Amino acid sequence: MTKELDGIQVTRIIEDNHPGMVLDTQGSNIWIQPDGIRAVATLLKQDPDLLLSTLRAITAVDYVEYFEIIYHLLSMKKNQSLVLKLKCFGRDDPVVDSVVDIWKGADLQEREIWDLMGIHFEGHPNLKRVLLWEGFPGHPLRKDFIR
Repeated sequence: MTKELDGIQVTRIIEDNHPGMVLDTQGSNIWIQPDGIRAVATLLKQDPDLLLSTLRAITAVDYVEYFEIIYHLLSMKKNQSLVLKLKCFGRDDPVVDSVVDIWKGADLQEREIWDLMGIHFEGHPNLKRVLLWEGFPGHPLRKDFIR
């Protein structure tokens, strides 16, 4: 069975390399500054104590006041997992940096979040709709979506 990493230990590693990046830690969940996703993702993937080289899933939740982006990470070499989260504020044009060049598995998942939630992943090489057709009015998983 996969072991959940201790968020406090991982927070120390993140803070040692990127001070001020962690906002909160609860169990194996870590919330980071939204503008730090690329730096933190690279660190989590490359750090020899973590080796979180597999992105199992990305999802987004609409809390009305903000969107939360959730990254489920796995180290197959160490059989460990971690959940990384960030809050994205602003409903008109929410933007988060893409991690597709860090974890190739982010490609389709970032496109799906863009399609259904309207969160733009800056730097994504092919950010277009994947479930709905181009020109579809809005993003149907948003709480404010009216059809």
